[in-house]
Amino acid sequence: MARIADLVQRVQKLRPVRVFLRYLEQRGPLMAAGLSYQAIFATFAAIWVSFSIAGFVIQSNPELRDAIFSIISQAVPGLIDMGDGEGAVDKERLLEAGILGWTGAIALGGLVLTALGWLASGRDAVRAMFGIGPQQVNPFLLKLKDLGLAAVFGVALLLSAALSVFSTAALSTTLDFFSISQDSLPGILATRTAGLFIVLLLDTVVLALFYRLVSGIAIPWRRLLGGSLLGAFALGVLKAIGSTLLGGASSNPLLASFAVIIGLLIWFNFICQVILVAAAWIAIGMEDRGIAADPELEQQQRDEQLAEEERIREQVVNEMTGGPRSWLSRVLRRGRR
Repeated sequence: MARIADLVQRVQKLRPVRVFLRYLEQRGPLMAAGLSYQAIFATFAAIWVSFSIAGFVIQSNPELRDAIFSIISQAVPGLIDMGDGEGAVDKERLLEAGILGWTGAIALGGLVLTALGWLASGRDAVRAMFGIGPQQVNPFLLKLKDLGLAAVFGVALLLSAALSVFSTAALSTTLDFFSISQDSLPGILATRTAGLFIVLLLDTVVLALFYRLVSGIAIPWRRLLGGSLLGAFALGVLKAIGSTLLGGASSNPLLASFAVIIGLLIWFNFICQVILVAAAWIAIGMEDRGIAADPELEQQQRDEQLAEEERIREQVVNEMTGGPRSWLSRVLRRGRR
């Protein structure tokens, strides 16, 4: 029994175990479920608004259009119907979207509400993984910050698509220079490796921006890079097996009519859980190094603790040295009796 207890203590000290326990203690699964519910509405609105605004640019550039559809399909499997009839959104309808119509206006309003709501909820969830409360700033300024960050993430999607097109062209030129066919095994391996590297890099950057800017936590860059890279790798694994993970919903006859929506909810739930677990990994690493997630809050707590200790010290001194109810007075009174 002593050996078993010792083994349990050793296992509980492992960083992955402590990260998972932190994730459970801070109600990570519940927060991930709420975030996934908000994310699905924000994604539909963002897709419609993005194609409404930039549709004329995308239509005039087939390579950029295909790259954007490919990135969206990889990031959210089952969202875009690529012609097989299994997606939630028809890509041809997206290309015909117009921001001046009533559908575009509704989508724009829904995007603002849902995106800001998701960012606010995501901020509180990440800060909970670090054991700190909501950010104490002006709510209006915080909403403006979230609105700007939402625009930045939207621009990042277009930049990632452009980067994908540029890297594909550069890789094709390189393979042609060395007389390597793109259909050959080396060409296929090089293309897939480059694609995976680009996706990993973009996911790492997006997660780092989310943890550092959205949450408002002063995370050291070394800790931030390690946790973001870990989260991006986990997201890459999810994307690689996304169709397998979501296959259960479509194969269930009871859920066939809602398979796409249920599949998207499952997918976003996995994504949100990865984001929060990676945040817990960063938080545990900072605690092991004695780095405060919120220096101002820690200083405030330290001042309150010192004030409480000083109050107790003064109370003890008063009890021992002064007043008719002091400890010394009670001892003398008992001696007289």
